[in-house]
Amino acid sequence: QVQLVESGGGSVQAGGSLRLSCAASGLTFDDAAMGWFRQAPGKEREGVSCISRGGGTTYYADSVKGRFTISRDNAKKTLYLQMNSLKPEDTAMYYCAAARRPSCGVSYGNALTYSYWGQGTQVTVSS
Repeated sequence: QVQLVESGGGSVQAGGSLRLSCAASGLTFDDAAMGWFRQAPGKEREGVSCISRGGGTTYYADSVKGRFTISRDNAKKTLYLQMNSLKPEDTAMYYCAAARRPSCGVSYGNALTYSYWGQGTQVTVSS
């Protein structure tokens, strides 16, 4: 059974930083492209970032480029999202997701690309 467990969310002031983690089990982690999504109240789920199986290719939504960094540790089966210079508009529930393929591709921001999802961790940024 595949499990993705996010952690690291919390409340910070604008300009602050958080590091999200996603611990995976039950899948061949280093065969899977991994992504981060977020969903704010009343809004659709948005693709934030994706990283290929080996970490060599990454994608970012324009809204987070230059502020967020996705990374992975395949030995630990853990995905990370370092979030710096946080803004109130970054407030959302953040989800990690695993794809049944090694690369992100142009559809990295499409939720249908991913087969497995975590339960989410809340990030709240105050002004």
